[in-house]
Amino acid sequence: MYYIDPHIHMISRVTDDYQRMAQCGCVAISEPAFWAGFDRGSAEGFRDYFRHLTEVEPKRAAQFGIRHYAWLCINAKEAENVALSREVIALIPEYLDKPNVLGIGEIGLNKNTRNEATIFQEHVDLAMKTNELILIHTPHLEDKYKGTRMIIDMLKEDKRVDPQRVLIDHVEEHTVRQALDNGFWCGMTLYPTTKCTPERAVDIIEMVGTERIMANSAGDWGKSNPLAVPEMIQEMKRRGHPEAAIRKIVYENPLAFFRQSNRWQDWPAETGEERKESQSRRKEKVTQ
Repeated sequence: MYYIDPHIHMISRVTDDYQRMAQCGCVAISEPAFWAGFDRGSAEGFRDYFRHLTEVEPKRAAQFGIRHYAWLCINAKEAENVALSREVIALIPEYLDKPNVLGIGEIGLNKNTRNEATIFQEHVDLAMKTNELILIHTPHLEDKYKGTRMIIDMLKEDKRVDPQRVLIDHVEEHTVRQALDNGFWCGMTLYPTTKCTPERAVDIIEMVGTERIMANSAGDWGKSNPLAVPEMIQEMKRRGHPEAAIRKIVYENPLAFFRQSNRWQDWPAETGEERKESQSRRKEKVTQ
């Protein structure tokens, strides 16, 4: 089964991870801008980082037949520095015409501070002025519910924001309905400590269904698993979920969301297993 990983930080992964992901059926990824493991000291550091996301990483992924897409921002962990954040935001328009850029992200909150909220709103303003998709980072652990509520309230207050063009990531059992009930897309992150396990993610799917929801590995510098999405696929199979439902979560939903960006490009004609699945679905529609 083919799949898309909608959130993974390949700049922090070795090339062997690309190979293993391709062998498991990964055909595309999207890589949000994020924290480098330390606070960067200048906007010029971000200029180099954005070049890596838009020039270097797509070539590395292409060696294994994987499409690489990126998002641009200054991550919430560094947004406490308002002056630096504004310098970085001013750089972003230079890169928005790069062919692999999907939008602004992952923006959001880390400690739910006033400065973080200010920079979040300024990112959103840029996205609205440039007609970009938005990818949201919600806080971890005990700050998640409050932070998710704050983020949704700020988005709803901006009448320019279309929830269908916003993906709220790192949802868990206690925040997933906030995202879905307000019309947003949402992502479950399969991360071993601060987010969901594959088992919990399948529990969430069984709780809320398959509409406007997807799963990602968020593989990064820390303890994480770039093959977490295939592990969730296996857990869904183990529980008896139909192939169509699994494919919707790991392939069709991210595809539907990303296609809203005019820089997303579908790959050439379907082949092999994908063509068989498409033909099967067309036959089902004819007989219904």
